[in-house]
Amino acid sequence: MNATETKLKGCFILEPKKFGDSRGYFFESFNEKTFNALTGTQTTFVQDNQSYSSRGVLRGLHAQAGEHAQAKLVRVIEGKVLDVAVDVRPDSPTYGQHVAVELSAENNLQLFVPRGFLHGFVVLSETATFFYKCDNFYNKESECGVHPLDADLAVDWQIPLEQLQLSDKDKEAPSFSDVFGGKVKNSL
Repeated sequence: MNATETKLKGCFILEPKKFGDSRGYFFESFNEKTFNALTGTQTTFVQDNQSYSSRGVLRGLHAQAGEHAQAKLVRVIEGKVLDVAVDVRPDSPTYGQHVAVELSAENNLQLFVPRGFLHGFVVLSETATFFYKCDNFYNKESECGVHPLDADLAVDWQIPLEQLQLSDKDKEAPSFSDVFGGKVKNSL
């Protein structure tokens, strides 16, 4: 497996080594020892989640706050998504900045989103099955989020606005400045 750190410290793109022949392919999608060595962390995942969505479905931008914060290792099993991580660590030099990575069943890339980040994705293919590991258990009371179309964040979701499908909760989510009390610094 190869790991490339993004412009956001601690946020990594992971690419497994894929072995294939006329029968198909094999790759190791996760190995705790290798993962921790490549990312320099001591992450232990405790929960796996999976979702299925159609083209234009935008899920995010979400996080859990405080002691219930979660790091995530995300990948796509079927289809293609644009995956986005936003740094909301107050003392980070990349606070308010984001990375966007295309994850697909074809490229087998994964994104490690550490604690202290908002996370979201939009489906670019007709359908997508999205899978992620979390290092902390889900806690509804600690949910937080920012409107995914927030002008300060200016994420290019690569889908026309009129084709985006958001949940009622995401449509009503507050702005970045309302949640985090400040403007985005040095946006990418």
